[in-house]
Amino acid sequence: MISLIIPFYNEEDNVDPVLSEIRTILPDAEIVAIDDGSMDGTNAALQSRIRSHADIVLIEFERNRGKGFAVHEGLLRAKNESCVLVDGDGQYDPADILPLASRLAEADLVCGSRVDRKDARNARVVSRIANAIRRMVLHDGIRDSACGLKAIRRSVAVRHLFPFEGLHRFIPAIFHHADLAIVEVPIKHRPRLHGVTKYTHFGRAKRGIVDLFRVKMLLKKVTLAKA
Repeated sequence: MISLIIPFYNEEDNVDPVLSEIRTILPDAEIVAIDDGSMDGTNAALQSRIRSHADIVLIEFERNRGKGFAVHEGLLRAKNESCVLVDGDGQYDPADILPLASRLAEADLVCGSRVDRKDARNARVVSRIANAIRRMVLHDGIRDSACGLKAIRRSVAVRHLFPFEGLHRFIPAIFHHADLAIVEVPIKHRPRLHGVTKYTHFGRAKRGIVDLFRVKMLLKKVTLAKA
């Protein structure tokens, strides 16, 4: 059994398509959905889903706290050891979930890597630059750290991860620093059919730089504490 951790923020038109497609492929998986303080009809769509299907665990944030906090809270609430993080925007194919989860037999973290990204060209360029800088500073060796599809062992995640807004981008670096086993596998990436991205290039870059050096300092403190 696996638990799916799915954060939603202003994704009212994606809630039902995403959850329905996942249920078609994974009828028995636990779904932990997090409404990250959405200001549109996302919460209403999730509540409607619960009334008609009663097939999800819902976590509700009163205000937008950020994807990292949502992912961390979802991992705390999940009941299965094998967990998969999935974005709620519909850009990831649920058919990739089980193959990723199966690799947890050999690793603590399995990172999806988008081989043919369907985002706008500017977003792809910014992502490549950000990944290069992150690898240079943190030496995690991961090609696509911000990919929204990851399989993770819950017991290890709860022990090593700490909540902050950009956590989802730095899970591989934190695991790498702890000498945990990581594998990266290619996955499909799809165009967004509903809604718009919640990130601006400037906002993502600014936040990413702040989080990068915050993580760098925290990992340095952990290293010194172990010495």
